[in-house]
Amino acid sequence: MTLRTRIDKILEVFLVIIMATLVLDVVWQVASRYVFANPSSFTDELAGFLLIWVGMAGAAYVKGQNEHLAIDILHGKLSPISRTRLMIFINILIIIFCLSIMVVGGIWLVYTRFVLGQISAALQIPIGYVYMIVPISGLLMTYYAADDIKLLNHELKALQS
Repeated sequence: MTLRTRIDKILEVFLVIIMATLVLDVVWQVASRYVFANPSSFTDELAGFLLIWVGMAGAAYVKGQNEHLAIDILHGKLSPISRTRLMIFINILIIIFCLSIMVVGGIWLVYTRFVLGQISAALQIPIGYVYMIVPISGLLMTYYAADDIKLLNHELKALQS
C-alpha cells in the first residue's frame, strides 16, 4: 500500500467521523430546541467548527482524488504532451499557493490565536485548535500536488519517447 493510498484511507475515515459527528450535533440541536424546548448551548458553535474541518479536510481529499472543480476548455484542446505540461504547471501553482497561504499563513493564524489566548464562547476550547486544519490541509494538498507532478513527469517521459 502506497503512502498516498494510506493518506486517502485516513482522510476518508476522518471525514466520515467528522460528518457523522456533525449530523448528530445538528440532530441534537434541533431536538433540544424543538422537542425538549431547551436549546443546547454548544451545538451551534460545534457545528460551525466541524463544518470548517470537514470543508478543509474535504478539499484536501478532493485534491488527492483529482476531483476538484476545473474549467477544462483549454485542457481538452491540447495535445497529450501539452496537456501533461499544463497539469504539471497547475500543480506547481497549487504547491506555491498551499505553502505560502495555507501552510505559512495557517501556522501564523494558529500561532496568533494561541498567543492571544482566544477561547471559543460555548465550548471553551482554544480557537487555535479550530484553525489547525488550515495548515494541515495545506500540507496534504502540497503532498498530493507533488505526488501528481511525479506521476505526470513519468507520463510526460512516456509520451515523449
